[in-house]
Amino acid sequence: MDDPHDSPAPALRRLLDLLASGAATEDFAEVLADARRRGAPPQVLAEIDAATWQAMRVHRTMRQHRRREAELTALFDTAGDLAASRDLDAVLQAIVRRARMLLGTDTAYLTLPDERAGDTYMRVTDGSVSQLFQTLRLSLGDGLGGLVAQTARPYATPDYRTDERFHHTGTIDAGVLDEGLVAIIGVPLLLGGDVIGVLFAADRSPRAFSPDEVALLCTLAAHAAIALDTAKALADTRAALGELAAANRVVQEHSAAVQRAEQAHDRLTDLVLRGAEVDDVAAEVAALLGGEVGVHDAEGRPLSGRDGAARDLAGAVAASRAEGRAVRQGTTWVCAVLAGQDLLGGLVLHGQPDLDDPDRRIFERASVVTALLLLLRRSVAETENRIRGELLADLLTAPDRDPAGLAARGRRLGVDLARPHLVLVAAGEGEGRTRLAGAAARYLFGTRGISAEHGEAVVVLLPDDGTDPDRAAADAADRLARLAGCPVTVGAGRPAAGPAALAAAHAEGLRCVRALRVLGRNGDGASAAGLGFLGVLLGEGHDVAAFVAAALGPLTDYDARRGTELVRTLRAYFDCGGSLTRAKDELHVHVNTVVQRLDRIEVLLGRDWSSPERALELQLALRLQLLADG
Repeated sequence: MDDPHDSPAPALRRLLDLLASGAATEDFAEVLADARRRGAPPQVLAEIDAATWQAMRVHRTMRQHRRREAELTALFDTAGDLAASRDLDAVLQAIVRRARMLLGTDTAYLTLPDERAGDTYMRVTDGSVSQLFQTLRLSLGDGLGGLVAQTARPYATPDYRTDERFHHTGTIDAGVLDEGLVAIIGVPLLLGGDVIGVLFAADRSPRAFSPDEVALLCTLAAHAAIALDTAKALADTRAALGELAAANRVVQEHSAAVQRAEQAHDRLTDLVLRGAEVDDVAAEVAALLGGEVGVHDAEGRPLSGRDGAARDLAGAVAASRAEGRAVRQGTTWVCAVLAGQDLLGGLVLHGQPDLDDPDRRIFERASVVTALLLLLRRSVAETENRIRGELLADLLTAPDRDPAGLAARGRRLGVDLARPHLVLVAAGEGEGRTRLAGAAARYLFGTRGISAEHGEAVVVLLPDDGTDPDRAAADAADRLARLAGCPVTVGAGRPAAGPAALAAAHAEGLRCVRALRVLGRNGDGASAAGLGFLGVLLGEGHDVAAFVAAALGPLTDYDARRGTELVRTLRAYFDCGGSLTRAKDELHVHVNTVVQRLDRIEVLLGRDWSSPERALELQLALRLQLLADG
């Protein structure tokens, strides 16, 4: 029987078992060593040696295939992961993490180009511990990564610190040193020939990257580039869809706002066409906007709504007029009511401090409708005033011709001449006098008064409501001046009833206008009673008692209460030509007593009691008092 040591068969079977079990490389060499120890013949050892070499070659090939299979599996898994991801940040993080896992490196990272800055920046890292390294920026051609980005070719180095192929910079070297990196490999992410990023893997110890590892990272980079482009495209698509949705919402909101504004305009216009008043329009606007609305005339007087809203209205109305739209003033909104360049008033909204654009446009449309309504009212009022003005002109021209006929005409026009009326005579100054008639019509807007041009003045007839004529004349002068744009002098006659008495009141008012001009008080307003002693001379009926009471009343009242002689002292002072010495002899008192009484007179009458004009008035009153007492 042959010696088994003379046959290589047992060793060959053992080599096959080792291949099948995936044993380590050193196990194959042990088969040849064992045959030598057993004393196998040379020809058997030679055959076993050849078989061992072939087995180890097969073993290496199988190991490479298994590794390649693992790599391919990992690549397929990576491709699946990247394809499933829709978020750009998640895609980038997955790329870097898988690169680190496939090459078994300490860290991996990805840089992306910054087109605006003209360099690349660190976008994602995995396994990095250095803040300095994570914020690095690389210019084209600088460092390993800058060279990859510039040439679109992969580069690897076993020791970056000593590799002279790359352009070292202080910033890059400091970051690499801070991270502790030694071996680095970088491959480009290519898309259509353009570098859209660089993928890196790095170790903190020297390492030579094999061509297979470079190819593997290039394959991963190719997948990553496609996934990155897809993620960007999806992100752009989502952004575009978001913008489209936002634009669609804006269009819908605008369409709804336009429709709401049209409906609001139709409702407001319908109110005007149905003959509604300002209050109705204000109520409709308030209902549309959910607040409280006030309407004011050009002077800030309320036509409807809250009276307090007129405060500080002029500045806001002027701003609205200048800007051509509604303006916010504190917690309110104000819009000028305009007819061309003619200011008719202002619209004020309370309770809605934050108006959006659609509601603001509704509010501004409401001002246009309000302007239309006020123009219609003004037109009607001017027509009525013109007809009534003809009555007033006839009354002043010939009050005694047909008093009954004038009264009947007045009743037909809604003017009861039998009731007391206040007559105001207004005369314009300068070039603005031609605008006075129109200003008077606007002054009477909303009242039952009438006006007419008569002679060189404008006459205003107002129902008597108990207002002091002097105060009424001053107020009328102020308002007519603002409306006409020129100084206006106004004289007031006393309240009167009936054609003849009204004509006499007009004559008195005209005399007051002339007196005001003589006194240099152009642009002022006064009645006969307000002109002092001139009023006694100018006024109809010469009310002496009222003049004396107005001039000396404070002194006579004080004398009556205290038993003093202030009136007698004042008379003696004037009779003695203002001499204290002669006055004290006339009164038989000490000079200090005279001084003390004159001081009291100054307290009661005012510091100007001794001025020429006031002294003349007081002396006239003292004379008239003596005449009345005598």
